[in-house]
Amino acid sequence: MKPPAQSPQEASAASTEAAEDLALELHTALRNRNWENVLELLEKGAEVNSRGEAGWTPLQSSVKSGNRELVQLLLDRGACPHARKDNGGTAFIEAAMVGEVDVMELLLGYGVEVNEHDDNGFTAFMEAAWYGKEEALEFLYRKGADVNLRRAVSEEKEKLHKGGATALMDACKKGHFSVVKTLVEEMGADINLRDNRDRNALIHALKEDPDKEKESAISISHFLLEHGVDVKSKDEWGQTALILAVGWQSLDLVEALLEKDEINIDDADEKGNTALMVAVEKNHYRIAKLLCERGARTDIGNLIEVADRKRAPGMVRLLCQHEARFVPQTLVSWEPKSERWRQQLKELYRMYRPMVGKLKIFQYIKQRIQNTSQGAIYLGLHDGTEVAVRVSCSTDCEGDKIFFEKCRGSEHLLELFQSEKDRGCMYLCFPLWERNLEEHLQEQGDQVDCKDALRMIFKAVRELHSLGFAHQDLHPRNFFIDSRHKIYLADFDNKRKLIEGKEELINSDLEDLSRLLLYVLTRGRKPFQKVSTEDLPADSPDYEEALDLVKSLKSPDERGLEGLSSHPYFWSKKRRFNFLKSIWNEIKGHSQPDREAVFQATGAGGTFPYPSWTKQIDRFVLKTMRRPPNMKKSFVYTDDVTSLLRLIRNLDEHPDISISQKIGDYAEYFLKVFPALTIYAYNSLRQNSEYRHLVDIQEGSP
Repeated sequence: MKPPAQSPQEASAASTEAAEDLALELHTALRNRNWENVLELLEKGAEVNSRGEAGWTPLQSSVKSGNRELVQLLLDRGACPHARKDNGGTAFIEAAMVGEVDVMELLLGYGVEVNEHDDNGFTAFMEAAWYGKEEALEFLYRKGADVNLRRAVSEEKEKLHKGGATALMDACKKGHFSVVKTLVEEMGADINLRDNRDRNALIHALKEDPDKEKESAISISHFLLEHGVDVKSKDEWGQTALILAVGWQSLDLVEALLEKDEINIDDADEKGNTALMVAVEKNHYRIAKLLCERGARTDIGNLIEVADRKRAPGMVRLLCQHEARFVPQTLVSWEPKSERWRQQLKELYRMYRPMVGKLKIFQYIKQRIQNTSQGAIYLGLHDGTEVAVRVSCSTDCEGDKIFFEKCRGSEHLLELFQSEKDRGCMYLCFPLWERNLEEHLQEQGDQVDCKDALRMIFKAVRELHSLGFAHQDLHPRNFFIDSRHKIYLADFDNKRKLIEGKEELINSDLEDLSRLLLYVLTRGRKPFQKVSTEDLPADSPDYEEALDLVKSLKSPDERGLEGLSSHPYFWSKKRRFNFLKSIWNEIKGHSQPDREAVFQATGAGGTFPYPSWTKQIDRFVLKTMRRPPNMKKSFVYTDDVTSLLRLIRNLDEHPDISISQKIGDYAEYFLKVFPALTIYAYNSLRQNSEYRHLVDIQEGSP
C-alpha cells in the first residue's frame, strides 16, 4: 500500500527540517574539528551561511580553528566574509583574537575593513592587543589599523560611561608588557587618552584582573611612568594611581609615583581612603613608613584602630611616631542650594578631600558636570559656596584667569568667583549652574519663555563684543542657566578671538546667533547644526518677525547686534499695535501719494503683503468703521497699506463696544489677521530717513 502523498506545505516543512539538521551537523563537526565530516556535509548541501548558537557562522567557526584551507574552501562555496554574530563580531575580528595572520590577510582580500568593529566597539586591532597576539597586531598596524581608535559604543552605553578604551588600555588591562612596549615605542600609541570612565592606560595597568600577574602590572606601570603618562587619572571609584599601587603592595612603584610632582599624597577615593589608609589596612609597613616620611596625613581616618585590629604593634608605633590621632567626624546637617547637583554635593561635603586652598574638589567622573575640549568641569565647594570648577594645567591658565576676570560686572557673562593654584594647575571657580541651554530646552520644552531666553542670550553676546572678543562657538552647551533661570555665556573651550576691527569675526558670531535663535524657538527638538527656518512653527504669533530676525542676523547691516536686540520680534503685542497706529498719526497730514511714498521709496519692506485686506478683515468691523456710530463723518478704506493703518488708528482712538464684542482685543485681532504687517512697516520706515524716527522711538522704548 502506497503512503499518502505529501501536500506542498508538508513537503516544504520536511525540506526545511532536513536543511536544519544538516546545518546543525555542520556546526557540530566544526566545533569538534572533524574536517572530513565538514567536507562531507558541505557536499550534501549543508548551508554554508547557516547560523548556529549566538549567531556563529561556519566561516567564523573555521577561523577560530585556524584552518586556512577550510576558510578558503568556505569562501569559495559562498560563505559571507561580512556576516556578524549576535554581538556584531565578524570572522576578521575572530581571526585577530586567535592571532591567525594568514586568515586575516585572506579576508582582507574579500573587502573586509581593517577597522570594522563589533557592537561593543572592539576592532581586530583591539582584540589582538587584548589577547596579546603581537604578530597579528603588527600585521594589522601595517595594514592601516587605527592605533588610537577609542571603543565606539551606543549612546545608551556611553551614558553609562562604557566604552572609549583603546588597544593600549586593553593590553595594559590584560598585562601584556611586550605588546604595550610595541604599541607605544613602535606604533605611537597615545598613553594619555582616557576611556569613558576617565581612566588612562596607567589606571588600566594598575586595575586588578584575573589574567594579570603582579610583575607585569608593575613593569607596565614603570614603563608608562618613564614615557610621561599622566599620573592624575583616577578609576571609576576615584582611586588614584598611588592608591592602586599601594594595593599591589609595590614599594618601588609607590616610590616612583611619589617622585612625580603632580601626585597629591593625601588624595582619597570616593570612600575617603588615602594611600596611607590602604597601606595600613594591608599591613604593609615599609610602604606606610615611606608615605609617613613623605608627609602623608595621619590625622584622618582611624589608622591606629585599624593597625590594632591587624595585630600590628610595629605599625601602631610607626603611626604614633608620626602623630597619628583619631579625630571623630561630626556629622553636620547641610543642604545644598542646587537642586540638580544635590546628591553629588552632599557626597562631596561628607567625604574627606585634601583642600586646594579653600577649595574642596574631587576630580573624578561622578563629580564631573561637563566636558570641554580643554578638560572637564567639576563640582566644588569654595569656602562652603557651591561652585563649578574648571581645572587648567596648561601654560595659558593665567590668560584664562585674566579673561574671566574681565567678565566681572557683566550681567550675562559667566564671571570668575574665586581661583586657587596648586602643583602647576589653576582651579577657576564659577557660580554653579543647573543646566546648559541644550539640557534646559530638552527638559523644559514648551515651558521655556523663548523671548525672555533670547533677550538674555543677545545681551550676553553684546557684552562679550563690548569686551573686544568674538566668541566663535555660540553653541547651546556654552550657555548656562542657574536656579533662577538666568542665562550666562561662557567660553571654556578657548575659541574666543580678539575682534581688533575684524568685522568678519562679529558677523560669524551673528550667523551662529541666527542658528541659536532657531534652536531656541524650536525648543531644541532638532540638533543645533541641523535646525532651519523650515522647522519654525508657521502658526506662531512671532513667525514673521522671527524669520526677519534670522535673515537680519545672517546678513548684518548698520543696526548691528545692538539694534537687532530691539527688533520687532522682541516687542510685545501691544507695542507692535501701538507702533502701527502711530504711523497714521505721523502721515495723516500728507496727501495720499505722499503717504504711499513712505512705503515705496526704497522698497526695503518688500511688497505690501495684504493687497486685498478689505476682503480679509471682518465685514462687520469694516462696515462699522466706515461710519462709526459716534461720529458723523464717513471714511473710505481702500486696499492700500495707509488705509489699513488708518483703520487701526481710528479703531483704537474711537473704540466701539459692538466691535469689541465681535473681535475681542484689537491688538490680538489685527496681529493675527495681518501677522506680516508689523515687519513690513518696520522695514519700510527703517530705510526712510524722514520716518526713521518712528522705528527709533520703538527701539528705544522699554
